Amino acid sequence: MTTELQGKVGLITGGTSGIGRDTAVLFAKAGAKVVVAGRRKAEGQETVDQVRAAGGDALFVKADVSRAAEVQALVQKTVEKFGRLDVAFNNAGIEGNWKPIIEQSEEDWDSVIDINLKGVWLCLKYEIKQMLKQGGGGAIVNMASIGGLMGGAGAATYNASKHGVIGLTKSAALENATSGIRVNAVCPAVIETAMGERLFGDPEINKRVLRLHPIGRFGTSKEVAEGVVWMCSERASFMTGQNLVLDGGFLAGPSPANLLG
Repeated sequence: MTTELQGKVGLITGGTSGIGRDTAVLFAKAGAKVVVAGRRKAEGQETVDQVRAAGGDALFVKADVSRAAEVQALVQKTVEKFGRLDVAFNNAGIEGNWKPIIEQSEEDWDSVIDINLKGVWLCLKYEIKQMLKQGGGGAIVNMASIGGLMGGAGAATYNASKHGVIGLTKSAALENATSGIRVNAVCPAVIETAMGERLFGDPEINKRVLRLHPIGRFGTSKEVAEGVVWMCSERASFMTGQNLVLDGGFLAGPSPANLLG
């Protein structure tokens, strides 16, 4: 049992599964009270149950991060339940339809941007307002991706949303640095989650994408969660406006296996 977040109140969007769920459990193990947000009540309650099983206190709030009123209410309910907001992980996101730009519809674009980018913007807006109201101080981590640091054929909309998240992160960090509110982003490569399975579950696609990870495997949601907890803790007190890349070597360059066939 660690104590990096002892006495803190944490908010996690997209907390119904995968990285969000594992982060909620690790927040609790680190001593935080946790508010889990998402659009699926049953899965959200499962996360709350896991947090409580780990010895923590948690609340589920049903919320769509693309809607301002729901995000504002989410922060309000967090404060009503636990009295304050100290750390947040803006994790909610969707992959959308991966296909060439010329085959994408306006609806494809809007759905991804509304959740992945507008949703992070809205969360930042209301989380920071609350932290400032408390007198400043706090830590926020946004879910980006290595897709926010590179291009990807067929993934233009998703990658655009994640590039946007990185820009928001840097700007929010600069705006709030003197208030003691740190804002960073986490940039994973392929992680073993339901989203990863949807995108790369086909055996041939899986094999090709795996070869892009020199470490020889995909990441786990707990590995990402560990990075998020660290960024939210005082151990990362001098870090703001940065991207923590967790990619198994993906961005370091082509792997030997990829080059040699």
